Amino acid sequence: MKKTTIHNRRSIRLKGYDYSREGLYFITICTNNRAHLFGFIYNQQLQLSTIGNIVQKCWEEIPIHFPNVILHEYVIMPNHIHGIVEISSKLTPDNWLMLPHQQHDFQKMIPRSVASIVKGFKIGVTKWCRNNTKINTVWQRNYYEHIIRNEPSYHTITRYIINNPKKWNDDCFFN
Repeated sequence: MKKTTIHNRRSIRLKGYDYSREGLYFITICTNNRAHLFGFIYNQQLQLSTIGNIVQKCWEEIPIHFPNVILHEYVIMPNHIHGIVEISSKLTPDNWLMLPHQQHDFQKMIPRSVASIVKGFKIGVTKWCRNNTKINTVWQRNYYEHIIRNEPSYHTITRYIINNPKKWNDDCFFN
């Protein structure tokens, strides 16, 4: 009898928290092996590559696919993106119909959640890369998130995002 290995990955999410509920979330998504795919830092500013421009386009289109999402500050770095997304319940009947309403058993993902937003974003960039480059794996597995709980935290994170290119050499994702 062949033994099957099951990978039990420990979730880095806050246990019991509903990531589809209204709120502000600080998200960081890294490239696979931290490859510098999105551009380079010159004079403390990011110069986007072609893929970096696609990342920007896909990020800015998130509210088209998720009308309950408002984008706040974000920055694209050579090998990752930081952004603040707000999940809002302020939906009109028209844009509510555009949202997916069913959870598929095989994916165990809550519709309109942070995970579904990140998944959709990653898929958009990956599809473009597979169709237009030799890159098949763009992203590392998973992503980092932080629930923003108050205004001082929001302002601290916003400053971090804005100043990230200026501090690239000291960034934990710099390699």
